[in-house]
Amino acid sequence: MEPIILILALVCSTLAVRYATSRRGKVPLPPGPPQQWFFGNVKQIPPRQPWFQFTAWKQSYGDIVHLKLISKHTIILNSKKTVVDLLEGRSNIYSNRSKSMLLDELADFTEDVFRTRVDDPHFKTHRRMMHSGLGPRAVREYQPLQVQETDTMLRQLAKTPDKFIAHIRRNAGALIMKVAYGYTVSNEEDYYLKLVQRHFEIIEETMALPYMVEFFPILQYFPNWFPMTGFRKAVKIINDNKIDDIPFNWAKEQVKSGNYLDSFFARFFVKEDGAGASLSAGEEKTLMRVCAALYIGGADTTVAALTSFFYLMETHPGIQKRAQAEVDAATGGDRLPRPDDEDKIPYLAAIIKEILRWSPVAPLGLFHTVNRDDLYEGYLIPEGSRVIANIWALTHDPDTYPHPDVFDPERHLGDNPQQNPFDFVFGFGRRSCPGSHLAERSLFQNIANILAVFNIEKKTDSQGNPIEPKVEFHGSITSHLKDFPVKLVVRSPHLLPEA
Repeated sequence: MEPIILILALVCSTLAVRYATSRRGKVPLPPGPPQQWFFGNVKQIPPRQPWFQFTAWKQSYGDIVHLKLISKHTIILNSKKTVVDLLEGRSNIYSNRSKSMLLDELADFTEDVFRTRVDDPHFKTHRRMMHSGLGPRAVREYQPLQVQETDTMLRQLAKTPDKFIAHIRRNAGALIMKVAYGYTVSNEEDYYLKLVQRHFEIIEETMALPYMVEFFPILQYFPNWFPMTGFRKAVKIINDNKIDDIPFNWAKEQVKSGNYLDSFFARFFVKEDGAGASLSAGEEKTLMRVCAALYIGGADTTVAALTSFFYLMETHPGIQKRAQAEVDAATGGDRLPRPDDEDKIPYLAAIIKEILRWSPVAPLGLFHTVNRDDLYEGYLIPEGSRVIANIWALTHDPDTYPHPDVFDPERHLGDNPQQNPFDFVFGFGRRSCPGSHLAERSLFQNIANILAVFNIEKKTDSQGNPIEPKVEFHGSITSHLKDFPVKLVVRSPHLLPEA
């Protein structure tokens, strides 16, 4: 096919979509920034941290903002009311994922737990398994694993405090690998841990910008030399680095040998007599997908929250001291805190809520889509629109959280606490995160123990002046603070776990 014919095909398909949209009647679309011909708002969306721009648009266009990305509609929900009304109140039509040519067709992520459609029979199976393996009762049984990994992290922080982000990354990855597969991470260079870390890097590398094949599927048939076919490189990177089967096959071999630990995998794969279950190929694939969803959904987000914790403690010493006093009172100062101590340390629970409010780990969550035309507040939300809950805007809304840029755990205490950020940061409707209970328990266990053992302070320069850490975020899906200097001082050496 000649290049000129291919270009004409692209233009014609765009005009056809625009014409079909214009015939939906005179109901207006939600307001949004001015569009460029052909591209719409594509060039106005930052490739990194777009939630800041979406929040800024709220000031100009309101709680619900419409964007046009060439031929596709995107709806940004910038307020608690719009999110609750649509993603919760109308979850029957707002719970699907938007179709992606790159992920669903070219990279074959159709059965990925995070992308499965709600009308797919696998969706209920996935949710049932995850609720069974990650519910409050199951998480209590994982407590010894949490304690073991926290003890390892405390020793590492005392030995090499400058590598604190590497240590919390190892902790998060090690816990989720042990919970999911019964696998024990050996050190920071562990093979399986590196696989997981590489997965997150690939997501950031390949998904920062939309690819033209999403808007013009015909591009998949074009030769590599043709413009706008860079998506093929992304597909190759994704397919070459799929890792779902690697730890899964390791866990299967452990069961066959009889040498395995209790884990999410074992609960569904092992019979009561200890032998491997006779699962069909389809059942094995489902279990493999769900196990993978545990570490994909749980590892990187925990790292992001703990990184923010270190920054917030060194910049708010008064809050840190109050939390440490509460931890000491709960434990008597002669032992490390454990998960069962949580009810005795309400201020620490408020700190965790405030960390996730101040710096939500997934500021845009995972995108929803609407499966039919919908009317809301006098606006048309077209069928197939990608619907984004701007969680950053919700957790920084001054009407919900006065002085939202101020880190203030007190806002979550007293007789009239402000909105619990857990209502926002773990997703909405049928797509809410089933691993939220494990995430909360992990954050409590790690933060309580770090505060029991260490003082977190600002580093000083050669003249003894404190170095002010900068607030700089990176990431396009999960939001992390960039590395910053931290000084850790062991305040309770008798509590440091022995190797």
